[in-house]
Amino acid sequence: MELLSHLMDGFSVAFQPFNLGMMALGCLLGLFMGAMPGLGSVNGVAILLPITFFVPPTAAIIFLAAIYYGAMYGGAISSIMLGIPGASTAVATTFDGRPMALQGKADFALVAAAVASFVGGTISVILFTLFAPPLADFALRFGPQETFALMVLAFATFVGLGGDDIPKTIFMILLGLVLATVGLDNISGRPRLIFFDLQGFYKGISFIVLAIGIYGIGEMLWTLETSRGKVEIASNKFTFKRLGEALKELKRAWKTMTFSSFLGYFVGVLPAAGATPAALMAYGLAKSFSDTPEKYGKGEISGVAAPEAANNAASTGSMLPMMTLGIPGSPTTAILLGGMVIWGLTPGPLLFIEQSEFVWGLTASLYAANLVTLMMNLALIPLFVWVLRMPFMILAPLIFVLCFVGSFAPDTRMFDPWLVLLFGFVGYVMRKLDYPLAPLVLAIVLGPLAEDSFRQSLISDQGDWTPIFTRPLSGIVMGCAALLFVAPMLKGMLRKNKAKAASGEQS
Repeated sequence: MELLSHLMDGFSVAFQPFNLGMMALGCLLGLFMGAMPGLGSVNGVAILLPITFFVPPTAAIIFLAAIYYGAMYGGAISSIMLGIPGASTAVATTFDGRPMALQGKADFALVAAAVASFVGGTISVILFTLFAPPLADFALRFGPQETFALMVLAFATFVGLGGDDIPKTIFMILLGLVLATVGLDNISGRPRLIFFDLQGFYKGISFIVLAIGIYGIGEMLWTLETSRGKVEIASNKFTFKRLGEALKELKRAWKTMTFSSFLGYFVGVLPAAGATPAALMAYGLAKSFSDTPEKYGKGEISGVAAPEAANNAASTGSMLPMMTLGIPGSPTTAILLGGMVIWGLTPGPLLFIEQSEFVWGLTASLYAANLVTLMMNLALIPLFVWVLRMPFMILAPLIFVLCFVGSFAPDTRMFDPWLVLLFGFVGYVMRKLDYPLAPLVLAIVLGPLAEDSFRQSLISDQGDWTPIFTRPLSGIVMGCAALLFVAPMLKGMLRKNKAKAASGEQS
């Protein structure tokens, strides 16, 4: 009863007219920032942080949290409509969202992304409300060994993303890991893989540069070659009837959404994990355990719902270690943590006692922000679908311009647009050679996290790598990773044996 009383007090704070207005504005701004390639939640919160110095702390955190939520929803928009992930959290949405758009089901994909995000956000806020202190204690048990094991588990889920050609998939993962090491070493400070002594490589290769090059330029070149510029994308007017059909089709993905929401939340709770690994793992596991894995990557609605539910759930989960322990769970919550310190709030267990109005006001606002962003997303779907009615010969140059602006905006370096062109050509060639592109992009996202946690583990254990397997939590996670790694290989062998047996019976 005490918990319910605190939550009601929180709703009375969240629904104050000024706080409600700040929340609605944050959701709208976040939605458009998430949809713009190169911006995303991190840049959105960082850019708008100074505005919060002129409002009370509760209104400020509600505004920034709403931007975070809105950006998580918005990241799916450019992934589905243009095939360019707005942020790393929306990479997995591209795999099935873009094929759905090309099949004339862009509205279905956008509805799936919005509803799955709402489900993931709601489940995660309920878990946040009920289990904040014990989950924070559990997260503290995750050291570098457990974090590395979690990254290995994520990589194991990628093996199934490349179809039956497992050697090509592993090759692309390894290539992504190599590209992730370009730049200055975090520990020794020495330069690594500085190709041709170019200064631009000292800062490393940004994920957004690789993703925009591979999915934006590369896919556009492939489309132009295969269609000779005559691309016809079926697009329908978004009506209530289409909304009903989309929700009916989404019904069969409810198990995937629920599982992905719980997975996303628990991965988000872990310090330094964040929404990106959660979304990628949710997609990989959804495909691995699906009865029809061959449909994934070709426009499967569950392939949109899984990562979107997971990344929204993880965004809430990452706030938990920030508030209970003072440890940011993601880059965006690191900026939020800085804002809390500026506002004179000290994160930690005492925050729930000394600043209960602030904590419960924020918690209640997350429920409301979820609903507001869902309504905004559904209301704006006709506008997003209108983009697909543009002639391809007009849309293609706009996509090229967005690719260059999106790669230049985060670091304002002209080196990055040149890299985008290079990766675009590489992606085009890889596509022609039938190499899976998803594992390459996923590896460069998680590569730095895996490397840092592995080296921290070796340093803390004086060069001994066996604790990764002998510590209880990391050992269990590594065991699950081994099973997931082997499962696609066994499935492939069983399929081949069945095919041989069938051909033998026919002959």
